[in-house]
Amino acid sequence: MMSLDQLQNTTHKPAVPYTGTILGGLHPGELVLIRGNVPDDSDRFQVDFQCGNSTKPRADVAFHFNPRFKRSGFIVCNTLEKERWGWEEITYEMPFQKGKPFEIVFMVLKDKFQVSVNKNHLLLYNHRVNLERIDTLGIYGKVQIQTIGFVSNNFLQGSQSSSLGITKINSANGEVPDGSQFVVPYVARLNSALRSGRTIVIKGEVNKNANSFAVNLKSSDSKDIALHLNPRIKTKVFVRNSYLYDSWGEEEKDVIHFPFSPGMYFELLLFCDVHHYKVAINGVHILEYKHRFKQLEKINVLEVTGDIQLLDVRSW
Repeated sequence: MMSLDQLQNTTHKPAVPYTGTILGGLHPGELVLIRGNVPDDSDRFQVDFQCGNSTKPRADVAFHFNPRFKRSGFIVCNTLEKERWGWEEITYEMPFQKGKPFEIVFMVLKDKFQVSVNKNHLLLYNHRVNLERIDTLGIYGKVQIQTIGFVSNNFLQGSQSSSLGITKINSANGEVPDGSQFVVPYVARLNSALRSGRTIVIKGEVNKNANSFAVNLKSSDSKDIALHLNPRIKTKVFVRNSYLYDSWGEEEKDVIHFPFSPGMYFELLLFCDVHHYKVAINGVHILEYKHRFKQLEKINVLEVTGDIQLLDVRSW
């Protein structure tokens, strides 16, 4: 997902069982990255985000992530408070395989954890315990760990990002009510026309009952759509196209894996290169799209529509 030099507080090849302090605690926007291997004889392992490390009484576990390999396998998620487990949330999708390496990314959000395995979205787990209480990471069971690392928030944006690269196009009466600057459908003007080297980041959350959404790069002086990104959540198809000369072109749909799921938080990074656009979701490169509309200097409008909650838009 990312190079190790981006990781902070990295631990290499720790012995399991492992218990380690999370320096500074966890904050929304941070990632916890765990790379390892499932032994051939593994029956289960777990990653626990704990509130302390005491054993008697046992420390509360804010988030218990527990792959089990019985039968076809499943993953149990739960919370332990005052030595009592809550209700289990069970996921029957099993991305872990015995004898195979894995990469787990826990994305820490304000109201939930978002978990991906091997670059594929896996599950969401709503916080049942205040995030501020979590100060310890525990790993137990039959598993081999290669790396544990932490990535601070804003890992996609870098130090050059600025929301000044985008100006919301106001409603008809010229007023944008407080808090409505990212209401969907969203239309904004790039403060300077698109060019090679330009980056746009769109942060949002897919609606729980989402059908699809779209991101369009357009020219303000025509009906042309230079780039149409259209993830269709229910059918798991990621359509790309251009609308030129009053008609749609040929759709491009191929992706190694479909990156969106209902309820999922995402950071979509769109990078304009000389010959094509590059798109990454949550730090993972997903696709490239060759320029069909080649007058980049005429592309100056960004549009976002569909079944998402839009949280932030930036450009630099």
